[in-house]
Amino acid sequence: MSLFLALFFFLYSGMHFYAYRKLSAAFPLPLPGACFVIAGMLVMIFAPLFVRLLERSGFGSVAVPLAYAGYLWMGFLFLFFVVMLAIDLGGLVVRCIGWGVQRDCLPYLAGRHAFILASALALVISCYAYHEALAVGVENVVIPTTKLPATVKSLKIAQISDVHLGLVVQQKRLARIVREIEKVQPDLLVSTGDLIDGQTDGMATLADALVKVRPRFGKFAVTGNHEYYAGIENSLSFMNRAGFVVLQGEARDIGGLIAVVGVDDPAGMRFGSSGIPEEKVLKQVPPGQFVLLLKHRPLVNKGSVGSFDLQLSGHVHKGQIFPFGMVTYLFYPVKTGLTMIMDCYRLYISRGTGTWGPPLRFLAPPEITVIELVRSSVKE
Repeated sequence: MSLFLALFFFLYSGMHFYAYRKLSAAFPLPLPGACFVIAGMLVMIFAPLFVRLLERSGFGSVAVPLAYAGYLWMGFLFLFFVVMLAIDLGGLVVRCIGWGVQRDCLPYLAGRHAFILASALALVISCYAYHEALAVGVENVVIPTTKLPATVKSLKIAQISDVHLGLVVQQKRLARIVREIEKVQPDLLVSTGDLIDGQTDGMATLADALVKVRPRFGKFAVTGNHEYYAGIENSLSFMNRAGFVVLQGEARDIGGLIAVVGVDDPAGMRFGSSGIPEEKVLKQVPPGQFVLLLKHRPLVNKGSVGSFDLQLSGHVHKGQIFPFGMVTYLFYPVKTGLTMIMDCYRLYISRGTGTWGPPLRFLAPPEITVIELVRSSVKE
């Protein structure tokens, strides 16, 4: 975790330095103005740290506006950095083409013109991304299976993932999520990790809102890395209050219809959790039963293939803000949505239902996934 934080602040500081150089090149600043801008950037660089410290100290009323300001700035700065870098690369290409083209194009690929263009585009995209993050949609997936009992035609499972309830994702956004879940009337609701984001103090109303969702076969959840960052005991208490049965390396029979298996996130190992190997848990399920595996990170254990029918995961958010998905793909080289594994077993990766950090989503809309298992007489 300390290595991650060090790398984050190094890269985030570098983005601020890049933005400051572009600003000062476009609009030369007098010394007082430069000091003011540098001071503001330093506050923004350490805003995520200040937010957590304020939250843990019980100053939530101060932490919330700082979180919104700091994380909105983070999203805007990332988009500015991407657009400005693309313009710089475009300028480099123009220089390589030759002076005839360069003379006409360079004024718009450098200096003040480029800075204004990048700022305007980043602002427009940020506004769009803010509204995209609020528009929680429903993704419908139909999976035929021969493993449902003859008396059951279908079973509807709703998946939420990476909601990140906390300072930014609060009551209003959760209410939207709850309304969408209630509309689809699932038989079963599952959460594949990172239901919460930070401190769980003062989140009773959020838990109570989730309690109202009562599918006939219940609600099940697994831990994500953020449940451990927030404090695992408080996180488990919150999820239990919200009505979820938290599966930490265990299997549950769901009305004799399917088996749900849930495993802990590997982050737990850094916090003293030993974790039960998923292969061992999967062996507890009687053969012939449809096995739904809940696992926060979209990694398929080769030793588990053949022991489950469908794995539901999240964690990657599809990058949340394009083109950050290219970075997450380096660590998790799988696409969001439904993927076949060895032409038989399925993996579904959610884009996530909430947001982490910036309350923005660009080309990665939030989703509630509805998986309908349909009884089939033919093996798919």
